[in-house]
Amino acid sequence: MLHPQIQALLDQINAQPGPPAHEVPVAEARASHEAERARLSGPGEEVAEVRDIAVPGPAGDVPVRVYRPDTAEARPGVVAYFHGGGWCIGSVEGFDTLCRALANESRAIVASADYRLAPEHPFPAGLEDACAVVRWLGAHAAEVGGDPGRLAVAGDSAGANLATVAARRVRDEGGPLLCLQALVYPVTDAAGDTASYVESGEGYGLTAASMRRWWSLYLDGADGLQPDCSPLRARDLAGLPPAFVLTVDRDPLRDEGELYARALEAAGVPVTVRRYDDAIHGFFRWLAAAEPSRRAVGEVGAALAAALAA
Repeated sequence: MLHPQIQALLDQINAQPGPPAHEVPVAEARASHEAERARLSGPGEEVAEVRDIAVPGPAGDVPVRVYRPDTAEARPGVVAYFHGGGWCIGSVEGFDTLCRALANESRAIVASADYRLAPEHPFPAGLEDACAVVRWLGAHAAEVGGDPGRLAVAGDSAGANLATVAARRVRDEGGPLLCLQALVYPVTDAAGDTASYVESGEGYGLTAASMRRWWSLYLDGADGLQPDCSPLRARDLAGLPPAFVLTVDRDPLRDEGELYARALEAAGVPVTVRRYDDAIHGFFRWLAAAEPSRRAVGEVGAALAAALAA
């Protein structure tokens, strides 16, 4: 059963007039997503420091916002964070509240990447930016006040897709070594043919039709079943960092996230899976509006703190 606060928000989503979400122009969807932050996420917690930096990327600098928590540790661990939004919407600004909370909960520096978005920059642009940020942090974490030997990746939805693919890519390159991949309702397969796509493909916020649209815009004709798009289809998952995978029951992406967790386990990767039965896709950043959001950020932050301290 959905948490009452989540149910109330879902009722508001379903009562909105206008075309279905998958028919809303991308620019309008982006503006709406940004505008929701004030109401759903709130103003954000205080942290010790926030600064914007530029990380060299394959097509120019990648903007990264760095959050340092108030910690006595001289060089805390570092988390590379990649926001959700179907590879097409979302921004560092829109996830500012979430990243502040995650920095405080994890007691780690959070580096939130403003990777390039589709359709202006389709696959593999966003992924290449994500990989560049992870590589740079592995070599230059000390420049943001962190410990280069304690690095993790995290993300939600499409951002979790980028996080785990980047983790596999840097594994194949020989480093940097990662302590954890924290994946919140990750996108792991372009097929979109699981039971949860049928059970929760309508009426629960993110729809199956919306996912098909985001995939189409992101891929721009590329093969979505290649492992760099669909990590569930990677042949070799051995040696990837331990994973914390959070799914929600009423979400088209539930099954592919849990299938990916099981595939990681089968490859010998330590995995913790948490399914939230009282939430829907997108809730992770609703810190001002829903108790499950605060609980989830606390859990993900605790997992990151434990991994980075080990």
